[in-house]
Amino acid sequence: MASQLPPEVERIAHHLVDMLRAEATKYLPADKLPDIRLENAILATVTDPANGQPGYEGIWRNQYGERVGKLIVNSDGSYYAEFDLCVRHPRKPGLFIEAITAWGRDGVMKAEPRVLAAM
Repeated sequence: MASQLPPEVERIAHHLVDMLRAEATKYLPADKLPDIRLENAILATVTDPANGQPGYEGIWRNQYGERVGKLIVNSDGSYYAEFDLCVRHPRKPGLFIEAITAWGRDGVMKAEPRVLAAM
């Protein structure tokens, strides 16, 4: 649960989730949006390999146990999240949106779709 996170990390994690959800709404109607909520992530403390300090990771899984998203808050203040959408791009035929990604550092956050050519 989010209550396992330090308050600042929890704030960042909720903001990342909000960014993922907001970006996904640009490509999917509301009734098709995946349930992207911090409460649904399996959270763990991890060791940052760059400096040995603690960081935090959240993993989202679907009903089959397959990973469909992740969230990472590093000890250096950087963060990253992604959530699988796996849908055709609604306005660009021939493109497929694999996932939505969000990232940032020190309060600056960005989000975008990860787009591939449709086959």
